[in-house]
Amino acid sequence: MTSAWTALPTPPSLLGESPLWHPLQQVLYWTDIPGRTLHRWDPRAHSHRQWHLPSETGCLAAVQQGLLLAMRDGLAHFDTGSGHCEIFCPPPYDPALQRFNDGKVDAHGRWWIGTLHEPRDRPAATLYRLETDGLHAVAGDCTVSNGLAFSPQGGTLYWADTTTHRVFQWALDAQGLPQGDRQLLRAWPVRAPGQPLHTYAGRPDGAAVDAEGCYWSALFEGRQLVRLSPAGELLQTLALPVQCATMPCFGGDDLRTLYVTTARHNRPADELAADPMAGCVLQTRVDVPGWPVPMVSAAHWPAHAVQAHARS
Repeated sequence: MTSAWTALPTPPSLLGESPLWHPLQQVLYWTDIPGRTLHRWDPRAHSHRQWHLPSETGCLAAVQQGLLLAMRDGLAHFDTGSGHCEIFCPPPYDPALQRFNDGKVDAHGRWWIGTLHEPRDRPAATLYRLETDGLHAVAGDCTVSNGLAFSPQGGTLYWADTTTHRVFQWALDAQGLPQGDRQLLRAWPVRAPGQPLHTYAGRPDGAAVDAEGCYWSALFEGRQLVRLSPAGELLQTLALPVQCATMPCFGGDDLRTLYVTTARHNRPADELAADPMAGCVLQTRVDVPGWPVPMVSAAHWPAHAVQAHARS
């Protein structure tokens, strides 16, 4: 299935990531990781704003007063009014070897954030959950933590390891905590040495969940976005006008505008010439609305940080 994609009239990112529809502000945010830039698009005002960030930011989360950013140097609060950025939680890793990558908020208002092991030569990345006393390690055995999403009822966590081309699902209890072992939802063949891109399905990057509980995955280098059932069945494929999509996000008043961030960083010149929208945020309309991503609850991030920003 094909879809009519248009690009937002904003500067292309090197590596656009973590699109986030802010439920209070009703605007779209995303980050350009190597560009160290935070972007905001207001579809009603048709306006764009951007801020330079002190270090690479892997993902964003919404709070009452702005955003939380998962930067290489730690977790930070970002005031979208003043542009003030302040770290409140140091990183639990060596920043020379890892950085924060994908993250999402669950139905209880907890922020889950994974890391990326930058040599990408072994499964040394970790999935963390933010609580009032800091970050708690939840799982490991991963090289590039990605594809985080939660089912609408909050009973399932989805998590991908991009390097191994696998998406997992994990049962959660009534408090939103993992139960048992994670199960494989779907896997794609790893690209063989020298395999042409037009024969490669891609590898699972960022993800989102819609109101029917289906999992949308951006397949990096695969030129496609796929919609999977909760059982892992392929229900829908949306062809993309760029090679490298990074993450989908639902937004707009009805959550039926599907946004997708994309990448152009380190891509071949001939590919970029053929894909003029590479690095842009793409948008289209879909029939099934997205499931709103919750904001981080003040009950689930450090009390000293909440109090400081309530005074600011």
